[in-house]
Amino acid sequence: MKKPLLISACLLGAPCKYSGGSNVLDADTLSALRERYRLVPVCPEVAGGLSVPREPSERTGERVVSRSGRDVTEAYRRGAAVALALCKRFSCDAALLKERSPSCGSGRIYDGSFNGTLVNGDGVAAALLQNSGVRVVGESGTDELLK
Repeated sequence: MKKPLLISACLLGAPCKYSGGSNVLDADTLSALRERYRLVPVCPEVAGGLSVPREPSERTGERVVSRSGRDVTEAYRRGAAVALALCKRFSCDAALLKERSPSCGSGRIYDGSFNGTLVNGDGVAAALLQNSGVRVVGESGTDELLK
């Protein structure tokens, strides 16, 4: 039986990115992941109630704010809770999440200035998952999961 792996839905090609697009992984990587894992897709932002497309947002401290200044923190928290609930329901001990995202980024995220500056930090969902014992890997670390 394959181990379950929570994965950002955009990495699978779901058009849930803020712009309405996706961040789909290359076909060989997707095939290798599907051979090894039972993939459990989630978009915490959509799960939290945000639309597609939506205004881009960035995390600044404990808050997540859209480009126009709207505080969308609660939607991000709701989506993070859904991601954690999926991990528990499907017994996922690892997650492959979209890097730099205000929900899924781990280690480095955009700083809230909307000018492309990265800072050390985690997205809302990534932080909740990590604090709950789930190993979070960004898409550039996919090889780690395939060893």
